[in-house]
Amino acid sequence: MKKFTIAAVAAFAVASGAASAADLPVKAKPIVAPEPPAWDIAFGSAIASDYVFRGVTQSNHKPSVAAYFEPRYNINKDNQLYVGLGGASIDFPNRAAGEVDVYGGWRPTFDKLAFDFGGWYYWYPGGQCFASPVFNFQPCAPSGGVGFQALPNGNAIKKDLSFVEAYAKVNYTFNDNFGVGAYVYYSPSVLNSGATGVFFGGTAKYTFAAFANGVQPYISGEVGHWSLGTTSRFYGCTPAVGGCLAFNPNGIPLPDYTTWNVGVGWTWKVFTLDLRYIDTDLNKANCNAFTGDHTAVFNVAGINAINGGNQSKWCGSTFVARLSADLTVNTNLK
Repeated sequence: MKKFTIAAVAAFAVASGAASAADLPVKAKPIVAPEPPAWDIAFGSAIASDYVFRGVTQSNHKPSVAAYFEPRYNINKDNQLYVGLGGASIDFPNRAAGEVDVYGGWRPTFDKLAFDFGGWYYWYPGGQCFASPVFNFQPCAPSGGVGFQALPNGNAIKKDLSFVEAYAKVNYTFNDNFGVGAYVYYSPSVLNSGATGVFFGGTAKYTFAAFANGVQPYISGEVGHWSLGTTSRFYGCTPAVGGCLAFNPNGIPLPDYTTWNVGVGWTWKVFTLDLRYIDTDLNKANCNAFTGDHTAVFNVAGINAINGGNQSKWCGSTFVARLSADLTVNTNLK
């Protein structure tokens, strides 16, 4: 009898323990996002009604095509190294017809905060030198042209406008819909002019919920300011020969300016259609001094301390429609 009682109690205790353990909440194992593949390649192309860079047309307000190729190495899910090669069609005063971009950097991410640090080289091959005996103190170098030979409208431009920039960018994502960003770019010689340049600004973007067909609309905007230094002697001018209203034998102080844009767009799979209004606060005279626009037209009202009278429409308000496709090997081709 005693043995039976002990056995019964033991069996009851085991059964009770099992029932109690089943009733206790079980802590689920945390879901850990898998590490991304170490290597990936992003690439894409675009066609636009105008190629506008920081508020200034690079294609003479004509359509432009572009493409890029960007290998990436993911150190882990929060750190990515990248290099890239891109290109776009342009229409520059020095007759350069293409832009080639070589860039690279590091993208670290901290939860909702994403950074991007890198360098960018803008290469414009195929240019010619044009120098004006009225506006310039230096003739074209032997390899770039013969002495003083200006553009038909009197503007001058160097053969090589290629330049390099270092940049830092940050973006904060509040949620799946809204994010803001800021950036700063620095160049020791913008467009090989000899003038330093610091371009800084901010962005904002709101993405709406996707429609049933997968199309997802968004709105976005940007405000940026380019602080520019003084050019090399090549672009100097003097009132003694009618070049400008001030004496600038060692180069002209390029005008600082602010640019802004606002637009709407739609993404569908790998495609994006973006419609955007873009403008700057540069007047037509200062726009000509900055760009050397070969289509600028003379107007006596355009003569100021750094400009000989030509006025350019390259920096005014414009509307740009752009259709692009962007893919990555690991996301779209597997």
